Parts: sequence; C-alpha cells; structure tokens
Amino acid sequence: MDVAFPYAEDDLIQACIRRERWAQKVLYEEYYSQMMGVCLRYSNNQDDALDILHEGFIKVFKYIDKYQSGTSLSAWIRRVMINTSIDFYRKNIRRRTEDIEEAFHLSTSDADAISRCSEQEILDAVQHLTPAYRAVFNLYVLEGYSHKDIAEFLGISESTSRSNLVKARSKLKDILTSRR
Repeated sequence: MDVAFPYAEDDLIQACIRRERWAQKVLYEEYYSQMMGVCLRYSNNQDDALDILHEGFIKVFKYIDKYQSGTSLSAWIRRVMINTSIDFYRKNIRRRTEDIEEAFHLSTSDADAISRCSEQEILDAVQHLTPAYRAVFNLYVLEGYSHKDIAEFLGISESTSRSNLVKARSKLKDILTSRR
C-alpha cells in the first residue's frame, strides 16, 4: 500500500535528504501506523515496538539518500524496520538452540486456531512468544523468508530456524486455544 502525499514524493525525499524537519515530520506521520504494525509483530510489547520504530526512522532519515527513486518507498521503509527489528533482537536476546527432533514431535495437523481470532488477539499471542520464536515466525510466515535467509539474519542454523518455527506455531496454537 503506497501512501498519497500532499507533496510530490520525489520532492519530499529530496527535502529529507537535505534534512529538512518538515519533510521528515510528514514522512514519519504518513508511515507511523503502518510501520508500527510491523514493529509490534517483532516486539514483546508496545514500548519495545516504539523503540524499534523510532530507531528505524532514525535509520530511514540517515540513509534516505540510498533510496532508489522509482521503487516503492513503503517497501523500502518496511525493509529498514524489519532490519531494525532483527538488530534489536540480536542486541537484546541470547541465542537459544533447540533440538530438531524434539520440535518434530510438536507438529500438528489440526485446523488453525487463528481463523477464529481477532487481529488484536493474534498480535497479543505473537507478542507472548519468546523473542527467538517470534522473530522466526514473523520472518518466515509474515515476511516470506526462507529458513536459510532467517538463519543468516539471526546467526542461527537452518535447523534451529525450522525448530523455532514449529515451536512458535505450537505455542501460538496453545495460547489462542486456551483463550477460547
């Protein structure tokens, strides 16, 4: 979803490159809610999401000159927010590895519990996952990355990524079904 600016996008970006505060404010206000949603999925709570969001916008403004005109500004900012979320995860969380054999026994073929839940219930459940499970879940399920890419991003093995995904799904199912 691209945002309609009251200014020409290229003019706004050029003003941001010149570090004009009004342009930074317009860009921030236009993308705040969309990017807050991205950050909430990667965080434990609203405060952490806000920290990630603000750190992400600092990076957006610092590297706005790297944005390539003609591509989606929304997608570029989203990528910055996801990378900032991964950096936040790396900085604040100890790596934890799990045995893939143990994870195999946690898989299930039951119908998904998510279809019966509200968006807020799902977001709340995702925020209750451990940071390792939440990061892998978001990157794989919501962002579409492969386990190879996730392993590289998070500094874990591919099998740990798979294991964490299986456990995240199982934990989400437990959280969501216990609320019903």
